[in-house]
Amino acid sequence: MILEDLLPRYPRGGEPTLRVNFVASVDGAVTVDGRSGGLGGPGDKQIFDMLRMTCDALIAAAGTVRTEKYDALRLDEAGRAWRRAHGLPEFPLMVVVSGSLGLDPGQLIFSDAPVPPLVVTTARAVPPPGLADVAEILALGAEKVDLAAMVDELHRRGATQLLCEGGPRLFGSLIEADLVDEVCLTVSPLLAGGTAGRIAAGPDGPARRLALRSVLSEGDELFLRYARSA
Repeated sequence: MILEDLLPRYPRGGEPTLRVNFVASVDGAVTVDGRSGGLGGPGDKQIFDMLRMTCDALIAAAGTVRTEKYDALRLDEAGRAWRRAHGLPEFPLMVVVSGSLGLDPGQLIFSDAPVPPLVVTTARAVPPPGLADVAEILALGAEKVDLAAMVDELHRRGATQLLCEGGPRLFGSLIEADLVDEVCLTVSPLLAGGTAGRIAAGPDGPARRLALRSVLSEGDELFLRYARSA
């Protein structure tokens, strides 16, 4: 796939948009051997990188950051040049959602970050030593993170094109709060079986109808983009 062909399929919205990106097996598994990395192929990686390049802020839950061993949110020179050409900061803002602040300040996502990440947490959470030196910590909510307030705060800071990479509980909470505008889903040509969960986990609630905006394929991978239905 060519970047110039992908960009119109996954455009930056004219309105504030929260886009979620996931990969799942044909039978709905969100992980293989406990991680999502075993599901994606080259096409998924290309879309993954492009969505990071075009967003204002990248949101991930603390559990995903730990399990997937996130490193610093650094783009290559081509990605940074694209952002400069479109009037954007060279790097998106990294946002980590953590109710308990069970984070390691030495992990590369913090220690090697070109821009200090924003950690969104609760009023009751106690930061581990050193975290405040490598990240901005923002308490929104008493017992659990107020995700609507987080989105409002990011918009206030000028970050209107938001990309969430999960995990499933964060995605489920965003659905519960009716904050999801788009879903980008890669269907991996695998039957995973086992006990792996689905891409969203949370309380039951009303189903939200989405409209199919784009369908692409490369090899045996399928790439879908859905948006809120009018």
